[in-house]
Amino acid sequence: MIRFTGVGKDYGRGPTVLQDVTFHMARGEFAYLTGPSGAGKSTLLRLIFARERPSRGRVEVAGQDVGTLGFAATQNLRRRIGVVFQDFRLIRSRDVFENVVFVLRVLGLPPREQKERALVVLRMVGLTHRMRARPEELSGGEQQRVAIARAVAADPEVLLADEPTGNLDPALARETLDLFRRIHSRGTTVLVATHDAELIRTAPRRILHLEGGRLRDEPVA
Repeated sequence: MIRFTGVGKDYGRGPTVLQDVTFHMARGEFAYLTGPSGAGKSTLLRLIFARERPSRGRVEVAGQDVGTLGFAATQNLRRRIGVVFQDFRLIRSRDVFENVVFVLRVLGLPPREQKERALVVLRMVGLTHRMRARPEELSGGEQQRVAIARAVAADPEVLLADEPTGNLDPALARETLDLFRRIHSRGTTVLVATHDAELIRTAPRRILHLEGGRLRDEPVA
């Protein structure tokens, strides 16, 4: 599903961000992406959903070479990938329900299907009672759950999460991980970037560890 072959990434100035990164994630796999701050975790995720292009090597997602995709093909690929950003990126002027529906509207789904899907994912994350609240009225944990609901509303093949529990207390972090595990159980390929060692101990999986731009691939514990 996701394959990196000899991937390097730099920006012309400063140190190389990624160096000779090679790994493969099978369809339906769950893995953690770990490493210290500045190790290149966010860059690696951005390469997967084609926000960045590799400087060297090859990135393939669902059999497509990300580095060669044109605009239309890139947009089509992104529709197959859900992303939970570290800063949530909720639309402040819209309520919870509208934040989720917005993604489905962009995809061109019929209004009735937009509503049905939004209600399903909000029920999954336990937020139907808050669906008319604005982001500023929500706790950090609730905002995180809205971000997850929005990311999975279109039933993506791949779910990427960038430090999804970094600002949550341990109990909320476990709840968030439980959501990812439920999403994974539906056959979704899940890659979670995290530095939370306790979270990984709670639910051991394969670990892709980045340090100094290089990758160490560890099997499922």
